[in-house]
Amino acid sequence: MIVREAKLLNGTKEQYQALDDAIRAAQFIRNKAVRYWMDNQGVSKSDLYNLCKDLASEFDFALKLNSAARQASAERAWAAISSFYKRCKKQEKKKGYPKFKKHCRSVEYKVSGWKLSDDCTRITFTDGFKVGSLSVFCNSSTREDLLTLKINRVRVVRKADGYYAQFCFDADRKETGVYTGKVVGLDLGLKYFTKDQNDNAVIYPQFLRKSERRLKKAQKRLSKKYVLGKKPQSINYHSCRKQLGRVHLKITRQRKDWAIKQARCVVHSNDVIVYEDLKIANMVKNHHLAKSISDASWYQFTQWLEYYGKIWDKAVVAVSPNYTSQDCSHCGHRVKKSLSTRTHSCSSCGVEICRDTNAAINILKKGMKMLGMEWQNSTSGQEESASKDGKHGEKTANTIDGKLDIASGFL
Repeated sequence: MIVREAKLLNGTKEQYQALDDAIRAAQFIRNKAVRYWMDNQGVSKSDLYNLCKDLASEFDFALKLNSAARQASAERAWAAISSFYKRCKKQEKKKGYPKFKKHCRSVEYKVSGWKLSDDCTRITFTDGFKVGSLSVFCNSSTREDLLTLKINRVRVVRKADGYYAQFCFDADRKETGVYTGKVVGLDLGLKYFTKDQNDNAVIYPQFLRKSERRLKKAQKRLSKKYVLGKKPQSINYHSCRKQLGRVHLKITRQRKDWAIKQARCVVHSNDVIVYEDLKIANMVKNHHLAKSISDASWYQFTQWLEYYGKIWDKAVVAVSPNYTSQDCSHCGHRVKKSLSTRTHSCSSCGVEICRDTNAAINILKKGMKMLGMEWQNSTSGQEESASKDGKHGEKTANTIDGKLDIASGFL
């Protein structure tokens, strides 16, 4: 599925208010579906669809919402319920019990309730809230997809800087990749965002740290506008609240743009990418490093690595980070060290390299082993080899300085 986003412009205050009413109606139906599941045993997805009909006959504002949009809201509730069941079967500690939504920001339409103009410059919502027609502002690639691909769903999302329409297409994005014959192992960190086996490092810009001054100023201005029990929430309060939301939204977009560009560059330049599968939820419990870990957004970066790996049909492997910094990449001897120790010095073989480089080599070795191959680091510059046993015999792929010979039959 491909999702394209476009901003909704040139709307009046009444039109945006009608969109807010539609979002609240969708939130109401979703919460009612969760409550119905809580109060009754053996509730299925079809029962939630029937509940939508009953709510439409009972409440006038629910009737105004398009019938397909009501079903989409019930599907959201069922998605939370089904994920809860899956976690229970896996016996996970955090079950993720379905909760009620208090601040919902989107409403989803299926194939009805909206209509796009022939030139895809305007969208008209035809349900009972009478939103009317709004301008669609998007780039050329999004407009090309709107003109050529079939739209399955339209999701209206309210953000801090306005309203957006997300168009969902039932299509898989596939592109022809450029195969370079290189392999890379990535060690994720805070001093260096990533460092590979060749000691190439990437520094993270720290978007949250750079914007802290503006955040504090906007938060301080907001806190003065409202005092519980003394000052009500005035128009100026909501204006400051939206301004604070725009600052947070800019940081979010900066992180996403950084993650996309870095992941695209890494996957485009290498055929095999191996990274460490960090448990970030456990790592942020360290209150001394929680802000820096959240600012780095490792999870978003690894998700885009997986995404581009599927698009270009390249191998992206996640390995366990256990002892990757402790084990010597040359002889395998385990050298225990604290986080403050940035140099790996092996007492067994005498190798002394950067801690992150040592971890990147170990990560790459683990990933190649999972792929059925063997990668050996060469400090003297001679040719390295990686072997793979296939069904019709043994295939050998030669590597020099981390490069892989694709002609040997690895990919």
